[in-house]
Amino acid sequence: MSAAQDPQEYINEMARKRGYVLDYHKVMAKHDFEVLQAANELVDAAYLKQRTLDRKTKELIFIATQTILRAPKGQIQSHIRLALDLGATPQEVLEAIETTLPEAGVIVFSAGFEAWKEVVDADGIEPTVEVYNASE
Repeated sequence: MSAAQDPQEYINEMARKRGYVLDYHKVMAKHDFEVLQAANELVDAAYLKQRTLDRKTKELIFIATQTILRAPKGQIQSHIRLALDLGATPQEVLEAIETTLPEAGVIVFSAGFEAWKEVVDADGIEPTVEVYNASE
């Protein structure tokens, strides 16, 4: 049985190529392997294969689009970690997230920002005057 026919080997190969697998990948490998393979082929062609854009640039685009689409924080964070592993700086990742501000607004930006802040362990400057804490 080749890796293309064995769900376990296939999911392992996905993890090696992508650097992550999502929960739906794992469940689909067991319950609808054929559709998982078809969806993964599209991802492979558009995202994983080296074409004009390098993988780091694609990760930055993914981070911005997943922020706009309000992907789960863990999913955004997996792409942030990959971008950092691929040589992106925390500042470059933040700038990718900041591109969501003009089109999607502060609420959408905030979700991506929170994901970034946790991954890079960023902190801020606290005001020295009394204010309401808007993050609670």
